[in-house]
Amino acid sequence: MLMVRARVKGDIEHFFPSAKVIRMEDADYLYRTILPRNTVAAVIAKTVDAINYCGAHGTSFKSIVDKRRAPFYLNVWDTMAEMQDRLNV
Repeated sequence: MLMVRARVKGDIEHFFPSAKVIRMEDADYLYRTILPRNTVAAVIAKTVDAINYCGAHGTSFKSIVDKRRAPFYLNVWDTMAEMQDRLNV
């Protein structure tokens, strides 16, 4: 079994529609579920297989469907780029 966690409501259900998701107010990730390892692996494999960098959106792996998430993703990207620069000197 694996624990799948999410910070945004509905993200787990997007990939695992039948999952029983619980909300834990005092946890670092508000939402979580426990699923069989093979179920999680199958969804990850299907998602990876569907990656198409030459798709209709132009497309960059940075394409975001929910544009409200863009500034948060950009902050993560900036932080990780900074780490790369500082630790690879």
